[in-house]
Amino acid sequence: MRTLALTSLLASLAFLAKAEIKLPAIIGDNMVLQQKQANPLWGWDTPGTEVTVKFAGQTKTAKAGADGKWTVKLDAVPANAKPATISIQGTTKKVVKNVLVGEVWVCSGQSNMQWSVNGCWDADLEIATAKYPNIRLISVPQVGTQEPQQDFKGEWKECSPETVGPFSAVGYFYGRVLHRMLDVPVGLINNAWGGSAAEAWVRRDVLEKDARFKGLMAGWVQNEKNLSTEKALADHEKAMAAWTKKKNEAAKAKQPFATRAPQGPKEILGGKSRPGNIYNGVLLPTIGYGIKGAIWYQGESNAGRAYEYGYLFPLMIQHWRQEWKQGDFPFYWVQLADFMPEVPTPGDSAWAELRESQTKTQSVIKNGGQAVIIDLGDANDIHPKNKRDVAERLARLALVNDYGLKLRHRSPEYKSVAFDGGKAIVTMDNFGSSLRTVDVSEVKGFAICGEDRKWVWANAKIMSRDKVEVSSPEVAKPVAVRYAWANNPVCNLYSIDGLPVTPFRTDDFPMTTKPKE
Repeated sequence: MRTLALTSLLASLAFLAKAEIKLPAIIGDNMVLQQKQANPLWGWDTPGTEVTVKFAGQTKTAKAGADGKWTVKLDAVPANAKPATISIQGTTKKVVKNVLVGEVWVCSGQSNMQWSVNGCWDADLEIATAKYPNIRLISVPQVGTQEPQQDFKGEWKECSPETVGPFSAVGYFYGRVLHRMLDVPVGLINNAWGGSAAEAWVRRDVLEKDARFKGLMAGWVQNEKNLSTEKALADHEKAMAAWTKKKNEAAKAKQPFATRAPQGPKEILGGKSRPGNIYNGVLLPTIGYGIKGAIWYQGESNAGRAYEYGYLFPLMIQHWRQEWKQGDFPFYWVQLADFMPEVPTPGDSAWAELRESQTKTQSVIKNGGQAVIIDLGDANDIHPKNKRDVAERLARLALVNDYGLKLRHRSPEYKSVAFDGGKAIVTMDNFGSSLRTVDVSEVKGFAICGEDRKWVWANAKIMSRDKVEVSSPEVAKPVAVRYAWANNPVCNLYSIDGLPVTPFRTDDFPMTTKPKE
């Protein structure tokens, strides 16, 4: 921690090359302040300088510390769509213009959250109609580092056809729903990084102190040593030469070549998987900014370690909350979509196990929720283009839990099972709704097994608003049932409100992704 403090001090002093007040990128023109809560504002100036901040009839003062940093906390104010200014006087004066007050959300995760409006379905129409000057957008660049960063290069922008294209599609559609429903300004902070692993979003020392991550961290320590050798550089040069040769041969033969260039030691060490990298380079510069909550779409990169994700993901959420010092702010996530080829027989699935870890997180943390999208994926594309429905399912969670609207917002979930002879009666928690099928009347997606644990497809039928009968002539005495338990399951059970049933299993058989002792 002493090293971290020293690094932060040096980073702060770097802002003070000239005697003038400086602000981080997250605090600037076009910003949105979170309504109805006290909001910190901070920056840097010559150590010892008294800084005065004026906004909405308030005057707050602070003194720049030894590292040059100063912080004030504005009193809570209600939503306001009328542009205002924030005056900040220190060694010099800064005026932050076009400031609104409303709802602020962090949009985080990996590539499916990063996926831009430019790349989603109906992009041309969505972009052309994105005339929402009271929705404000800011994106944080992808910087992976073990050194804590105090700032980033970016700026708040009004949402318009000229600015929305590169922004997170899920983030924009989510913010648009809130803006339309609440009729208040909305600020969206996009910090997603494609392919990122959850451990990269957590401060490294938090993982090092937790015995559950001993193997993960030991592996990275060894990896870091290996990548710092001359041999690693030489191996990468050879790999790059081989890759370049194949690429040139494909070009000469006029053949497609989609293989990515091999990553070098520098890219890996500064990349999206190393523990702490994204926390330091992307998340940290925004921590403390007043927010309502966060939305998250990630998990693909951790699917091979789904068992570990069951405790890593809740830890990450709690870690963010502790760092932000805003209490248990709302945190909503997207469960993994269906992806990869369909399988002819039921069995185990790492992606199904990751979905289970995501589902269980709802009962581990406060103020969390999950949007199930097992019907919105694409077998041939890990980046399904329908981001609007994903965002709207997330928005339902916030509109009900945080803004008091009465809407159906939670997918049906497994509650209990009873075995009677050769049948299993599964009871669902429908959260006030009832069950139906989609596309065909036959219920699809169930598998069943006996004591031999050999899974077979099952026959299933809806018995009542919350009960499904499951059986198979191949299993005389069933002991367990699974639903939508595959990478890309064929399943069609929904609530009557159109929310897909959450994938589940009734058994507690060992997870295939659990590390061996």
